Amino acid sequence: MGKSIGLLELKSIPVGVETADAVLKAANVELLTASPTCPGKYVIIICGAVGAVKSAMESGMQMAGVYLVGHHIINNIHDSVPAAIVGTAEVERTASIGMIETMTALTAVQAGDLAAKAANVTLMEIRIARGLGGKGFILLTGEVSSVRSAVKAAMHQLEETGDITSSCVIPSPHPGLIEKLSN
Repeated sequence: MGKSIGLLELKSIPVGVETADAVLKAANVELLTASPTCPGKYVIIICGAVGAVKSAMESGMQMAGVYLVGHHIINNIHDSVPAAIVGTAEVERTASIGMIETMTALTAVQAGDLAAKAANVTLMEIRIARGLGGKGFILLTGEVSSVRSAVKAAMHQLEETGDITSSCVIPSPHPGLIEKLSN
């Protein structure tokens, strides 16, 4: 059975913490992140088996009530997405890097999943909203052609939503840049 990711966004930090607790008590899921984000919202991201995530999300939506801003489940998530969300992805080599900036946390996770499924790339990070005014971004690496394909595929799939702001692919990035991006 595949893994799913569930995302909840609330407009109350105390209700967000209470909702995160309810989500974890509702089903056997892993909490990837639960934290305040800009501008004054609270984001909860969980991971687990499809049925467990669905059950936990239903409990979370019920607990959040009128404070729920948005929610989404992504089924059959690429294996590298959870590590990229929590910043523990291991990167061995960086022939090139690609970035996609998004207007929302949800779109950043979707873009990361789509890019990882589209080409042989490594997700370095999926940064969600903290210090970004509510935006998100993904950072990935791999051979130049793979990175270009991954970025293009994610951009193509998500262009209709209007939630993608910009992207880039940098062949042979300077080692000093990679060092700072990895921190």
